[in-house]
Amino acid sequence: MHIFDTTLRDGEQSPGFSMNTEEKIRMAKQLAALTWTLSRLASRFPPGGDLEAVQAVAREVRTVPIAALARAKKHDIDAAIEALKPAAASRLHIFLATSDLHLQVKLNMTREQALEGIGSMIRYGPPGMSGEVEFSAEDAGRTDIEYLCEVCKTAVEAGATILNLPDTVGYAVPEEYAGMFRRVREYLGDDPNIILSAHCHDDLGLAVANSLAAVRAGVRQIECTINGIGERAGNASLEEIAVALAVRKESLARKRISSSTSSFQQAAY
Repeated sequence: MHIFDTTLRDGEQSPGFSMNTEEKIRMAKQLAALTWTLSRLASRFPPGGDLEAVQAVAREVRTVPIAALARAKKHDIDAAIEALKPAAASRLHIFLATSDLHLQVKLNMTREQALEGIGSMIRYGPPGMSGEVEFSAEDAGRTDIEYLCEVCKTAVEAGATILNLPDTVGYAVPEEYAGMFRRVREYLGDDPNIILSAHCHDDLGLAVANSLAAVRAGVRQIECTINGIGERAGNASLEEIAVALAVRKESLARKRISSSTSSFQQAAY
């Protein structure tokens, strides 16, 4: 199981938790001591702002991968790649909204335009870096499931090896969230080279429950924050998830899809 800590990005959006570069470095070093993958450090890169902070963390922290978050836009991706250059190991994390509500109201895009953008921007990113690529389908929890499967296939074909399907607005319940991952795994064929990732918000108080349900549905990465801090009601709590995985390992075993049928079999995560 991979723990992807996002305290330095989602966490600092919580009121009173915004950090300057020095504070981010201090936090990053403490997280690195736990040997967890570090935060998506920025979603935008204003001059003199998060780009420099990511570079500073990448220079100071050498024992775990450093990730930078970018919108599916060339400017953001260029900045993220530049910010990650000092990293010993890096991850480019690209996101685009996929729910009809977000596409129509926020982005003024069609489904077809979103698919084209996802594929082209993921292909645009890797030539400038040697690290791995993660794609996030923003508002995946409210995205039409068959379209979400198309999104995931497009991202994988373009070069993404980690697929993050977040409950962006904290709307999901465990059964729904787990079912989404099961359907995506069935559609993709349960490729062992593709890691599915859960990212949950706590608006209904279900961020940890949803994350653990996703683990049972086959997720191999959980995105979370220290003390569950984050925008609005917060994110999934890293320490609660870590303890649950440790003491209820058997109950939280992921299920593997049979290669010949769509039935599920128990498998240790």
